[in-house]
Order: sequence, then C-alpha cells, then structure tokens
Amino acid sequence: MDMAAATTVTRPGLEPIVSGVSRIVDRRLDGHATALAVAALLRERLPGLDILTPQERAGSPERYVSHILHAEERFSVVGVVWRPGQDTVIHDHVSWCTFGILSGIEDETLYRDLGDHLVRIGHAENRPGEVSGFAPPGDIHKVRNTSSETGVSLHVYGADVSRLGSSVRRTYDLPVR
Repeated sequence: MDMAAATTVTRPGLEPIVSGVSRIVDRRLDGHATALAVAALLRERLPGLDILTPQERAGSPERYVSHILHAEERFSVVGVVWRPGQDTVIHDHVSWCTFGILSGIEDETLYRDLGDHLVRIGHAENRPGEVSGFAPPGDIHKVRNTSSETGVSLHVYGADVSRLGSSVRRTYDLPVR
C-alpha cells in the first residue's frame, strides 16, 4: 500500500481492521469473495462505539452522516451515524461493501431492477453485533434506522470514497411493485 496515498485517522480498534482488510484485498479475490472475507474479519474485530468521537456519534438532524476513518485506492472504512428514522434512498454501490452494526437497528430492504420497476426481494433487520456484506450486481437496497436510538455502523467499501465522494453508484426512483 502506498501510505502517502492513504488517509487514516487514529481510532480504537481501527488498525486491526485496516491491516486485515489490506491483507484480504492483497489476495485479489472477486468482489463477492472479498465481501465475505471482510465480513468474517469484521465479525472477529468489530470495534466499539468509541471508534467515533461523542460528537461524531451525535449525528445530524438533517440526514445520516458518514465519517471517513480510512481511505486509499483499494478500500475505505467509514463510520455511519443514523438518527432514529433516518434512511437512504434506494441505491446500489460502485464496489463490494461490508458493514457491522454497533448500535441501533438498520432495517434493510433489497430490490431487483426489472427495467421499468423494482421488486422487493429481501428484508433484514440488522442489529448490534451483526455483520453482512454484498457485491454488485444485485446490491440494490434501502437502509433505515428503525430503532429509537441513534444508530452507528461501520462500513468497508472496496473503493476510495474520499476521492469518489460516496460509495453510491446509482440511485433508483423507479416504482416498486
């Protein structure tokens, strides 16, 4: 890894994740296999809420907030804060993604694009300690914090979100049937 090109903040529990993900991406697996391997790593190394500062964990009343904790060309680690009821639009991603829930409940609905409309194909209530991952194609989803507490999740994306500005490839405004 070219450390000059990487951006990392020092946080409790972050270094083992960054070094572990780095070893995984060095293996040059396909996106699905990488997401599964990173999910296994997160299950072993999921950090505590102190990976974000108290100010970061407060979130924003307007929308969910992302805090980039590590970014390099090959992957990024991002802390996401969701106040109760906050959600995403329906979207997909530029790369594989793995996430672990630190607090709150991330209610996730999965969709399939049928060209002129979307169809719901799955649903999960992701709770603290749970980890999941996915890779395009087939990663269209919407996420909402359905708990009464502020939610915090740790996301690892197979892209440099500091350069791209987001992990989102496309948003969907098709009707859902």
